[in-house]
Amino acid sequence: MTAGLDGATWPYPRWIAHRGAGKLAPENTLAAFRLGAGHGYRAFECDVKLSADGVPFLLHDATLERTTSGRGDAGALTWGELSRLDAGSWHSRAYAGEPLASFDAVTAFCLRNGHALNVEIKPVPDDDERTGGVVAEVADRLWRAAPSALLPLLSSFRPAALAAAKRAAPELPRALLLDSLRAGWLDEARALGCVAVVTASALMDAALVEQLHAIGMRALVYTVNDPAEAVRVCSGGVDGVITDAVDRFAPGAELLV
Repeated sequence: MTAGLDGATWPYPRWIAHRGAGKLAPENTLAAFRLGAGHGYRAFECDVKLSADGVPFLLHDATLERTTSGRGDAGALTWGELSRLDAGSWHSRAYAGEPLASFDAVTAFCLRNGHALNVEIKPVPDDDERTGGVVAEVADRLWRAAPSALLPLLSSFRPAALAAAKRAAPELPRALLLDSLRAGWLDEARALGCVAVVTASALMDAALVEQLHAIGMRALVYTVNDPAEAVRVCSGGVDGVITDAVDRFAPGAELLV
């Protein structure tokens, strides 16, 4: 278990805005973070990968076409090239010209405003270990400058990326992301020193929450947008709910709006 974060102490808000503001703004941009904060969210999830020259930046896909004006492999361009792309026009004209966000810029936003951050380490193909190590090293450096800030939660579907993050910055808390309860997943989470497991919401029930709590881990779910599903997982005792529906759920209350 990571130092300073144990089963009895879970400092993160329950409600977490997916990629900044869900689908209301261009995902993984500073514009999305600002909009999510405007809806009252104080915890955010984002995807971080590396540019060709090793700069961590926010993007979900391995390629650029869906959410930027660029084309091809996201990891093939330098940060200087990536920073000139339009990451807003795909969403709506209101966000035309919104740039990709660097991990440094999003960190500064969160630290300045006292927000929590769940950093999904999202390597481009065949870059798990380098990405996990660099993202953890950068996160450790950035948060170390603000000792009173809540440490980021590093998560990933890629065990090799989490293992590299553990080696690079063992004090930062980690979570294993799962889209299925594959054989050996719990042993894997333990070996990685995870403080939490984050599953697709359909996989999580009260029994799994109880199992995780019994061994000192926390239970989080993604991506919950339906009110009935939110009621189900919350009544089952989950510790974190990642949602796109930042305009439908009230993060400061247990009840839904």
